[in-house]
Amino acid sequence: MKGGLLVKKKKIPMRMCVGCRESRPKQELIRVVRSPQGEVHIDLKGKAPGRGAYLCYNVECLDKAIKHKSLERALDKKISEEVYQFLRGELLKAHESGS
Repeated sequence: MKGGLLVKKKKIPMRMCVGCRESRPKQELIRVVRSPQGEVHIDLKGKAPGRGAYLCYNVECLDKAIKHKSLERALDKKISEEVYQFLRGELLKAHESGS
């Protein structure tokens, strides 16, 4: 280009919600990870080691993921009711704070 600057656009990483199956920017989703030790927890920074799956900040998406067992399939692990209750609480907290 004559006299102009080439501006690189930063690529936005996209991920699919296991509940609603919609692709969204990674930063708009919450990551649930199965650690190498087999523990399932929320990864707030998105960098924890292990197998990850993504959910919208929406309780309905969690309900769909539970109903269809899509979170269990994505993480390749049976998930206990306590973990689901914890996830539900975290999603409700995030929703109330406006995330």
